[in-house]
Amino acid sequence: MATMGVKMHFRKHHVVIDNGIVQLTLTNPGGYVTGVKYNNVDNLLESHNDESDRGYWDLVWSPPENPGTTGTFERIEGTSCEVIVETDDQVELSFSRIWDSTLVGKHVPLKIDKRFVLLRGSSGFYSYAIYEHLEGFPGFNLDETRIAFKLRKDKFHYMAMSDDRQRYMPLPDDRSPDRGKPLAYPEAVLLVNPVEPEFKGEVDDKYQYSCETKDLKVHGWISTNPPVGFWQITPSNEFRTGGPTKQELTSHVGPTNLAMFISAHYGGNDLVVEFLEGEQWKKVFGPVFMYLNSTSIEEDPLTLWQDAKNQMLVEVEKWPYSFPASKDFQQAQERGGISGRLFVYDRFISDDQTPANGAYIGLAAPGDPGSWEREKKGYQFWSKTDEQGHFSIEHILPGTYNIYAWVQGFIGDYKNPTTITITSGCDVDVGDLVFEPPRDGPTLWEIGIPDRSAAEFYIPDPKPIYTNQFLVSDPNRFRQYGLWEKYATLYPNGDLVFTIGESDYRKDWFFAHVTRKKEDNTYEKTTWTIKFKLNNVNKDGNYKLRLALASAQVSDLQVRVNDPNSNLPLFSTGILGGDNAIARHGIHGLSWLFNIDIPGTVLFSTGENAIYLTQANGGTPFRGVMYDYIRLEGPPLSCSLI
Repeated sequence: MATMGVKMHFRKHHVVIDNGIVQLTLTNPGGYVTGVKYNNVDNLLESHNDESDRGYWDLVWSPPENPGTTGTFERIEGTSCEVIVETDDQVELSFSRIWDSTLVGKHVPLKIDKRFVLLRGSSGFYSYAIYEHLEGFPGFNLDETRIAFKLRKDKFHYMAMSDDRQRYMPLPDDRSPDRGKPLAYPEAVLLVNPVEPEFKGEVDDKYQYSCETKDLKVHGWISTNPPVGFWQITPSNEFRTGGPTKQELTSHVGPTNLAMFISAHYGGNDLVVEFLEGEQWKKVFGPVFMYLNSTSIEEDPLTLWQDAKNQMLVEVEKWPYSFPASKDFQQAQERGGISGRLFVYDRFISDDQTPANGAYIGLAAPGDPGSWEREKKGYQFWSKTDEQGHFSIEHILPGTYNIYAWVQGFIGDYKNPTTITITSGCDVDVGDLVFEPPRDGPTLWEIGIPDRSAAEFYIPDPKPIYTNQFLVSDPNRFRQYGLWEKYATLYPNGDLVFTIGESDYRKDWFFAHVTRKKEDNTYEKTTWTIKFKLNNVNKDGNYKLRLALASAQVSDLQVRVNDPNSNLPLFSTGILGGDNAIARHGIHGLSWLFNIDIPGTVLFSTGENAIYLTQANGGTPFRGVMYDYIRLEGPPLSCSLI
């Protein structure tokens, strides 16, 4: 059966595009999405909102001298509407604006071109945008940019973002002062008198729905009457900042659906994009697909989630899309690829190079090992190795990159010492790559698993008044509100002490090294102790303490050995980090690795040794670190000394 072609017509202040399945209404020339008609529902968006507050691109920006991650919120409104493609098979509209000197301080200094695309037979629509900073434009900071859709609150009550995180959601009314009690920060509200009694006593916090971008391919909402789904599908993460472990928001009470491209979430200042005056830069964000689906009244509407996942796989297979008309979006034939094999060599584990199984390997802008995690302006392309260490990365945009990798179970980051240049149509075999993780001597003891996360450590149950039932089981227990408060409950009279050979990090190592709340409601520093015994200490050698952190929030981590009262620590990070992962229910933020020499002269051959880890910066409940992995190595030429 033939499908209707795509039709377009202009009204006084709007433009409507329609393919017989979906009808999209946008303001002209602003480019705000005011209406999405589908399955006999006149508008899936919240029509009670202002036309600029239904479906829109937005950003947060600030002057270059502005510290921190906050700035001016601005919805991106076009000043010119142009029909780029108009055929029976496709309509592509451009809503653009360009900055000039009359707009200093009023609008972000970028040239922005927002595009919306509707295809014949498509149950949904696409959007992408080209951002450009031109010569002569002033410098500024870009803190965040995204697409937001605000759906009808009388229809969309069920949210799904993964198989293990989906639920009927509270209403936005439940966050109002007469129904909700604000908690430690504005995003978190205790529902004390919700419209639906089933939500009473739960916490609503949008950060409980955060997701690593490597897993952030599809999320959205379901209406049960009629049974309709509104989904955002992101087939590629190449245009997102911070690499595959970067965490972003998805959907939250509203009902709100987000496509995040740049943010400082779980990264802080390290992930704010900074532009110099006159710096030339261009980037294409998207396309992302807003997919609409429906089912019959007789069927379970929650099957729409499975259908959305299937559609996501279809969209991934189509990437890079062939339909975008902008020359700035490069097609498959304009891109290149690489392949190779990754090995790990750690002589204290094996005499042989072993294939890196399940390692993340990717291309990002040239930099230091691990710099991809804080990289903000370019594109990134990632894959995983198979059991034999083989990898293949396709559809890479032309440019110059470094190859980066990290391997589960090993600390540190791999970076190939030579840059690689990708050209159109290239297929580069980079051969065998060998990662030699940081290592000076044999392992004397270790705590945790080197996996860039604190998930393996002890995660307490939340206070009953804060418990969200959909988060009670693994792997989402760490997303419960208020877990940082449980440290002082578990350790009321003294701080954590971990004894090598007796303690179990899964039960005895709290997931976050946080401050302690005192009776006067102030927060003080805390010191954790690791006790261990050594035989035959090499007094002439240096031992190595490897401290891998999974997160840091305005912390000063100090290390002392066998003297907790020493005025000068053996090592101090200084004030470190701003990823706010403790408050935002993340089991990690940005990663850090510190390699600390411990002279043999300060260690004891008889009796017990102790390493004291002090998080010395108090003041708030959220200042602290999460450990990824800790290891003590013997001197380079020593044998095992335990």
